[in-house]
Amino acid sequence: MDPRLHNYEPLAEIEVDAVRPDAQGFMLTGQGPDHAEYQLDLRFEMPLDLRTRTVLGELLSHSDLTISRRAPGGLARALRERRNRAPQR
Repeated sequence: MDPRLHNYEPLAEIEVDAVRPDAQGFMLTGQGPDHAEYQLDLRFEMPLDLRTRTVLGELLSHSDLTISRRAPGGLARALRERRNRAPQR
């Protein structure tokens, strides 16, 4: 496993209940195991044709999301570990 992935901690695992298209993407809503409602706005910087929007909407409606964040101090720790592994001159 990529060691950089260890610098992230999961915040929420969400089962997508609904996908609504909007002007530049989709709004996904769902519930987490904590029974809280979550919303994720997914935006694209390019226009989506109708077929692409339909296919993406269908795929996203059958998905689960894991939202993670970098663990506190993770970046500094990762840089320190990389520096310590570097060949000494």
